[in-house]
Amino acid sequence: MIRSSTKILIAEFTDSELHHIRGLLTERFHKEVAIQLSDCDLVLDPETGETTPCPAVLWHEEDTNFVAFKVGMFRFRAQFFYTPHEQYSTDIEEYSELHECVTAVLNAHSNHKRDSHHNISDKSKNSRQIK
Repeated sequence: MIRSSTKILIAEFTDSELHHIRGLLTERFHKEVAIQLSDCDLVLDPETGETTPCPAVLWHEEDTNFVAFKVGMFRFRAQFFYTPHEQYSTDIEEYSELHECVTAVLNAHSNHKRDSHHNISDKSKNSRQIK
């Protein structure tokens, strides 16, 4: 369990959740994908601007870095990025289902990759650049 010195306690990803992520990645990439566990400091309440340590699962595929964050009980966020200055998330900031969160970030990446390949100047469907 991650402990914040001020307030929020967020449980690590469970074995079941990690198994589920691995299954989604295998389905998408047609191979076993290595994942890494980490902790990331996120601003969960924009009004306070305080950061909270959150469990994260990271993976790298197709020259892209992906991360799924657990930000509370049944609360998940995800993003993909190429460089620290080129980060993207889904159109929905937070999900109550891990499956929806991981699927959404994989779809947003797929759409972004397709749109970038076709030199479309509009934002990719289902993704937004993080500033």
